[in-house]
Order: sequence, then structure tokens, then C-alpha cells
Amino acid sequence: MAEIKFQFPTDELEERITNRLEKKFDELKKEFQPRTPTEYLTRNETAELLKVDLSTLHNWVKKQKIRAYGISHRVYFKRSEIEQVLTPIN
Repeated sequence: MAEIKFQFPTDELEERITNRLEKKFDELKKEFQPRTPTEYLTRNETAELLKVDLSTLHNWVKKQKIRAYGISHRVYFKRSEIEQVLTPIN
């Protein structure tokens, strides 16, 4: 096995490595986007948010204007999808 010898002080080597690592960490911090968990709303919460009756919400799901998700007999809506469905009026 070959032996490697450095021609500069170990303090300088340590500083170079530290600087290089700090630059890489800074790059990663800029690119990193924390993942936020999906927020699910119940039928009542969604109807309250949109200020509509539950029957209106049910009709919108049947007409596929909004998408519902379910587990067993429970119905949920993704908040992000509800907000996307809203369109500007102009």
C-alpha cells in the first residue's frame, strides 16, 4: 500500500476540508425543501371552509368537481386540492 504525504500543515488541511464541507452543506440547504404532510379535511370541515351545505359538497363530488378520498365509511378531502379547485373570477 502506498503512503501519502501532505506538504502543508494539518491545520491548513483541516481548514480546507471544513470550508469545502460548509460549501456543500450550504448548497444542500438551498435545494432542500421540507416535505409537509398532506392535510385531510372531513366533509364538515370542507363544507365549513367553502361555506356550503353538505348536500352541495356531495353534488360536487358526484359531478367530479372535487375529489373525495375514503377509508371505510369516512370521507376526506385534501386541503391542497380544494384550494386548487378554486378559480379566480375576473
